[in-house]
Amino acid sequence: MKLSALEIKQQSFTKSLRGYDVAEVQSFLNVVSNEWEHLSNRSRDQEREIQRLTEKLQHYQKVEEALHETLQTAKESAEQRVNSSRQEAQNRIAKAELEADKIVRDAQQERQFIRQSIQRLLERRHEIIRGMESYLELATESLESFRRDDSSTFSLPREDAQDVSDARNGAEEKKKKTKKTSPVPGAEDLDDLIDDLDD
Repeated sequence: MKLSALEIKQQSFTKSLRGYDVAEVQSFLNVVSNEWEHLSNRSRDQEREIQRLTEKLQHYQKVEEALHETLQTAKESAEQRVNSSRQEAQNRIAKAELEADKIVRDAQQERQFIRQSIQRLLERRHEIIRGMESYLELATESLESFRRDDSSTFSLPREDAQDVSDARNGAEEKKKKTKKTSPVPGAEDLDDLIDDLDD
């Protein structure tokens, strides 16, 4: 049963022969009515405060939920970025290792190719040296054989040798005479040439 302050004040009681003092009862009812009104007002104020605080709490709860969602999203985003960065780093490392292996293989192949080229050049050099040595040996043998003239192919008989010697002496005599009488410089050389042709 809800009572208001006014209802308390206006409350009436039946009178009996040996009842309470009406003034005291009325005075008490007034005090109770005032207190009741005070408590009712206070209760309404507290209800309003509770309502206000409840609304504020709900607002803060919504803010907390939004912050929690934001933090969760940021955390997930950060984890995705970390995972993505880690994956990218692993991919780059794998790619760099593949490239390094390829560079090493290419360098080894190039080294092998250069080594083979050098080996071929050295073999060619030895072949050239052996060919030159063989040629020089043959040339030396031919020169020695030519110098020895074992079969006297390049020797004149004694009479012919004397004729050649006399011819030379005669050519030298003519040369001396021509030198004395030749008025044109260089003519003696021409005369020698003609004498050689005549001989």
